[in-house]
Amino acid sequence: MENKRFTLGKINLILIAVGFIIIVSGFILMTGSTSGVEFNPDIFSTRRITVAPIVSVIGFIFIIFAILYKPKVK
Repeated sequence: MENKRFTLGKINLILIAVGFIIIVSGFILMTGSTSGVEFNPDIFSTRRITVAPIVSVIGFIFIIFAILYKPKVK
């Protein structure tokens, strides 16, 4: 039986999962309630306009780091 090795190690996959969780949390921060047909000024809140996109971008950057990360060999 052949010895197959994955390109990404266990640490890389864990870091990618953490980055994915960060991205999903950023998208959850962007969501909110809609109150039907009337105007809701909450769509322009700081959380939705500033914080959530920054969190999502940090998650994407973290995933790039996780893919490129190479553990130190002892």
